[in-house]
Amino acid sequence: MSQSIRRSIVVIFSILCFLGYAQTNEQKELEEKKEQLQKEIESINRLLFAEKKQKGSVLDQMEVLDQRINVRQQLIRVTNQQANLLNRQINANIRNIAKLRENLNTLKEEYAKMIQKSYQNSSKQSRIMFLLSSEDFFQAFKRLQYLKQYTQYRKKQGEEIVAKTEELTQLNIQLEEQRKNKEALLAQNIKAKGTLLNEILDQKALLKTIRQNESKYASEINKKRQEARKIDQQIDKLIKSAIVASNKKAGKSTTSTKFVLTPEATLIANNFSANKGKLIWPVEKGIKQQGFGIYKDAVYPGIKHQSNGVIIATDEGAKARAVFEGEVIAILAVPGGNKGVQIKHGNYISTYYNLSNLYVKKGDRVTLKEELGEIYTNKYNGLTQLKFYLYEDATRLNPEEWIYRL
Repeated sequence: MSQSIRRSIVVIFSILCFLGYAQTNEQKELEEKKEQLQKEIESINRLLFAEKKQKGSVLDQMEVLDQRINVRQQLIRVTNQQANLLNRQINANIRNIAKLRENLNTLKEEYAKMIQKSYQNSSKQSRIMFLLSSEDFFQAFKRLQYLKQYTQYRKKQGEEIVAKTEELTQLNIQLEEQRKNKEALLAQNIKAKGTLLNEILDQKALLKTIRQNESKYASEINKKRQEARKIDQQIDKLIKSAIVASNKKAGKSTTSTKFVLTPEATLIANNFSANKGKLIWPVEKGIKQQGFGIYKDAVYPGIKHQSNGVIIATDEGAKARAVFEGEVIAILAVPGGNKGVQIKHGNYISTYYNLSNLYVKKGDRVTLKEELGEIYTNKYNGLTQLKFYLYEDATRLNPEEWIYRL
């Protein structure tokens, strides 16, 4: 086999290995993302759309339906990316198969010529005569070595042809599998798009109902804003009071908006900070229903809402749990609302609100994952929601940046 062909085959398979590794990683990432989105849709259906629950307010219905549509659109985009990746792999495989076949044919032709030449030579002069005609023992030995090497080389070429033929067969099998996977993905997308269309139609019907009674919708928005404002105000007030009390006890200024930390509290704060992005969820199982920051209204995108924490939907009877070790510094009790717990982790404070029963009291030391109380289930809409907030001293933090994959 010529060196150029050998180098060509080596290059082809080096490229195939590299591309295969890169594409396998990309496939794995897309598959993980797709599974995560599918689980999120299942959680939305289980926690927010269960048939046994009452429909609740139109505001609740609209927000949840909007969330499910957004997740399904993400799922369709990911499935499209998977199909496009498979399409690129299929095209690359077709090109590689064609190139490999071409090189394999050349290899076979060279091998056939070598066999033919070997046969012609053997008919003119036998191997024994070839050896006996040697001028001395050293030349006879060299000729014997040559015959052995020639036989081994011919055998090696034959084995290479068999191996490359098997690789070509495997590539064809892989190509067929990729085509089947692509067809399956396209079928999934068709089904998902049909479901999405139905959800959009449901949303439009609900939107029509809402706009027929805008005053009721506006009333629900105002009520929700007032409730959120009461909670935010009490959380801010309790944190400021805790800072004043802690600094006074340490004999420091009571006008500061930051905790004066002891060596022990500094260690806890540093450990908490080092776990940014790795903290556990404040519930064992759940789904983020509302994120942190400013977001658009589900009905009127021009209207903006502010969320100072995150809302996590979970199962009825679920318990809130500490995301890190710390000390209970306050118990929240919003007039007309539910209960909450504030835990201090050095100069960081985590707040767990919308609890019906509490398992801890002010002054308690809690450990990681310790249950703090049972989360309240709304009897009107059937939703079980934990409102979770995070602060550094008196500064609000985005919990999504601190809790793992929130």
